[in-house]
Amino acid sequence: MSGDPRDEGGASGPSRPAAEARDPEARARDVCLRLLTGSPRTRAQLADALRRKEIPDDVAERVLSRFTDVGLIDDEAFAQAWVESRHTGRGLAKRALAAELRRRGVAAETVNDAVETLDPAREEETARALVDRRLPATRGVDPAKRMRRLVGVLARKGYPPGLAYRVVKDALAAEGADLDDHPDDLPLD
Repeated sequence: MSGDPRDEGGASGPSRPAAEARDPEARARDVCLRLLTGSPRTRAQLADALRRKEIPDDVAERVLSRFTDVGLIDDEAFAQAWVESRHTGRGLAKRALAAELRRRGVAAETVNDAVETLDPAREEETARALVDRRLPATRGVDPAKRMRRLVGVLARKGYPPGLAYRVVKDALAAEGADLDDHPDDLPLD
């Protein structure tokens, strides 16, 4: 021992080579537990993190399988919670929710099952609430522009064009906006 704190890793812990020498399975468990402590993750997200940490594939698969077996990784529960949270909090529709789940590596069947739990009536109700919140900011704007802007808001949240147009048209009509001068097939550009 030289007495130099840098030889022992100093105040910041063990040196890099000492950490590299640790058991890869222990490192994989540590990585997964640290990530799962912050927020729920999908199996694919954890696998990517392990790849970035250069954990061997066979070790990563063993650790991920064990975490799945004990219920620490559950893509179905993750997808259900994601759909509920993002629909309620951000007003996202099925299409946007499905895209987000796919980007997080959730299997297609699991994505479909999760987004299909979203009731179409609830989805329409959420779309109406989004339009009602945005409607006052568009007052005084040309009706065709209002229509495009509000439909655009819903489109960016993943709502189907037919539903978006119908909801906006209903909201503008309820407000007394003059839609008679504009045909039902307004350009949505």
